[in-house]
Amino acid sequence: MEPHADWRPTASLEVLKLRAEILARIRTFFARLDVLEVDTPALSRAATTDPALSSFKTCYHGPGAVRDEPRYLHTSPEFPMKRLLAAGSGSIYQICKVFRDGESGTQHNPEFTLLEWYRTGFDHLDLMDEVQRLVTDVLADIMPIDSVQHWSYRDLFVEIAAIDPFTATAAELRTVLQSRFDVTAVGLSLDDGDAWLDLMMTHVIEPRLRSGLMFIRDYPASQAALARLRLCSPPVAARFEVYLNGIELANGFHELADAPEQRRRFEADLERRRDSGGEAVRMDENLLSALHAGLPNCAGVALGLDRLLMLASGSQRLQNVIAFPFETA
Repeated sequence: MEPHADWRPTASLEVLKLRAEILARIRTFFARLDVLEVDTPALSRAATTDPALSSFKTCYHGPGAVRDEPRYLHTSPEFPMKRLLAAGSGSIYQICKVFRDGESGTQHNPEFTLLEWYRTGFDHLDLMDEVQRLVTDVLADIMPIDSVQHWSYRDLFVEIAAIDPFTATAAELRTVLQSRFDVTAVGLSLDDGDAWLDLMMTHVIEPRLRSGLMFIRDYPASQAALARLRLCSPPVAARFEVYLNGIELANGFHELADAPEQRRRFEADLERRRDSGGEAVRMDENLLSALHAGLPNCAGVALGLDRLLMLASGSQRLQNVIAFPFETA
């Protein structure tokens, strides 16, 4: 039998060594801060309710199995990590594989490596400072960071697109986008303002983000996800995203600790999933119980390590920094 042509790794030995060095530097960074490394399950009865994400689904067939009851590979270790926080773990971090169905491309692989950490006593502004320290420490003598910028979501839209995302209607956003490309094939409803804002972000804002480390904060309240709200005018999410050289790298929150509000958001997510024809999944009741018991004041962030390695190695494709990407796994 002839050997399969794609048995070799797509990442070079030099890149694999760089991956090992970056992982070692991350662990050294957290060891200095006395942040505990943890390990949580990748397989769960619950799935993400986020309409923008799809979980891989499987079934368990061993002793005690419930017929046809699904299990889901996690899209993030967030929920079990918050259970640890509620149980008194203190500040924690995890480096793990996560899985997202339907996400594949030059900057996506359905299985990828995530660094996620939570700092008790921090808000999102404190955590932004720590993300900057981690990235600069880890990349020291590997790649230069030309600049560090901080923008609010609103100011960035006004600066780049000359439109206020908090007051613009979906029809106005559509008009701006239509001047750049044909949006008729996108198929978005004018009732879904956040979807049009996301399209503005990916097609108008992100292409203008160039070199350096950029923090974007104060997202619309409707895009809070698992973040608290800041009750200013208008209310904004205590959320930030991080870009490095124009590539989205991390997403962080001042974590919501209100169990009833989190349940309401999960239920709203599930309703949007149903409306769009998505799968109805089970929300994580264990997380909701942990929030009810009491989540400490904390902030958390998830950072894509494969993207960080892609930037550090000067690669253009995520597949060049993963030993065996989805196509050859």
